[in-house]
Order: sequence, then structure tokens, then C-alpha cells
Amino acid sequence: MNKSNKLWDTVKYFSLVLAAFAILFPPYIIVVNAFKTKDEFHTKSTIDMPDSFLYLKNFAQAFKQADMLHAFGNTLFIIAVTLILNILIGSAFCYAVGRFDFKFKGAIVGLFLFATIIPAITTQVVNYKTIQTLGLTNNLMGPVLIYVGADILQIYIYLQFIRNIPNELDESAMLEGASLIRIFRSIIFPLLAPATATIVILKTISIYNDMFIPLLYLPRAEHVVVSTSLMRFFGVNSGDWQMISSAILIIMIPTAILYLFLQKYIFAGVTSGAVK
Repeated sequence: MNKSNKLWDTVKYFSLVLAAFAILFPPYIIVVNAFKTKDEFHTKSTIDMPDSFLYLKNFAQAFKQADMLHAFGNTLFIIAVTLILNILIGSAFCYAVGRFDFKFKGAIVGLFLFATIIPAITTQVVNYKTIQTLGLTNNLMGPVLIYVGADILQIYIYLQFIRNIPNELDESAMLEGASLIRIFRSIIFPLLAPATATIVILKTISIYNDMFIPLLYLPRAEHVVVSTSLMRFFGVNSGDWQMISSAILIIMIPTAILYLFLQKYIFAGVTSGAVK
């Protein structure tokens, strides 16, 4: 019995070490190569440490060559407008669905559920023709409409949170003469802060990492975003891997900061202390 437990513990810890290695090895490769000179990269092994972690020329050159300032600006615009629309439309829709009974309510919720099982690749032609008809190709609002209309993640997150908010809060506010809009604005929406933070994190990372939609809808150089900026380091047959590694580290900084500041809201209680 003891031997069996020891064998199982050995397998368990070995698998954990293997998983940790698989997760940490790619970032390690990026970090050590970001600080290498071109000569170091060609003369040393990919996994070797650089001569100095104070060699920052790669970062300055990568920032300039990839036009990172412009790319961050375009990405920030797309993320900001998308989040505003997602949060306003998603929270208002879920408040109506979660709080009131009306005709075809079940059918509407069912259609949203059905939309989640449709493979995204099957709708790309229709989406592109729609954006093209609206004249929004080579326009930052094109990807925004795709991210807002084709992703309904916020609907399910908000709906689950709203269903956990006691109806007594609405009833108490109505007795005080508050309108439905006032109830939503002053009571319901503030209680959705954990859900909103979760949506902000998930949507921001999703948009930030997406390369397909910007590459398809924003082919012009002036519409570069952080994901497509990496393409500037690739030639026909090769890539400048020190520059790519440096650019990747630069791109990783905002998402790391975002996660550090907002992670505490993800698992926070939505109605803790709301009803006394």
C-alpha cells in the first residue's frame, strides 16, 4: 500500500514538474533571446543565457521598427470602444432578461445559446461581406463591430451574476420611488463590478492577442495593432528573432499589469452584504 502511494506521488509530482516546464520554457526562451546581440544569437545556443541582461538596444529598436506607439494606440481604441459597448449593451440586456418576463424570452436566450455552438470559421465570409458592405474594411470600427456582435461571452457572465442578485433590492428601491433605469444604474450595475472586471480581463486579452481579425480587416500599415506589428520582423524566408523576442516582451507588459490589478475582482462575491 505504501509502495503504491509512493509510486502515485512520484507520478503526480513528475507530471506537475513536466507541466511547469512546458509552461515556463517558452517564456524563458523569449526572455534570454530578447537580451542577446545579433552575434550572440548566431553563435550561442537558443537556450543559453545572454552575456548581459542590461543590453536594451533590442527593445528600443523593436519599439521603433514595429511602430509600437501607433500599434498600442490603435489597439487601445479598439479595446476601449469594444468594452464600452459590450458592458453597456450586455449588462442592460441581461438586466431585462434576468428580471422581467416577456414574450419570446426563452427563445431569445435559446438563440444566444445556439450561437455559441456555431463554429466561428463558418461565419467569416458573412461577417466580412457585412463589414465590407458597411464600408468599414480598413477602418478601426470594423473589428469593433465583429468583437461586439460575434462574441456573446458577456451575456452569459452578466446573466449568471444578475440571477444571484436578490429581487428584494429592486422591490425596496421601487417602494422608494426609483425608476427601472435608476435601479439599474444605481443598484444593479454597481453590484456587477466583479462580472465587469472579469469581462474586461477576458475580452481585453482576447482582443489583444487576436491576429486574424486585424490582419483580415486592417491590412493598411497605419492600422497596425500589437499582434500584427510582430509581422514586421519576418522576411520571406527568415525572421529577426532577437527583435521578435523583445517585441513580445514589450507586448506582454500591459496584459501582465492588467491582470495584477484586476485579478482580485474575478472571484469576488457579487452580493456580499447587499441584503441585511
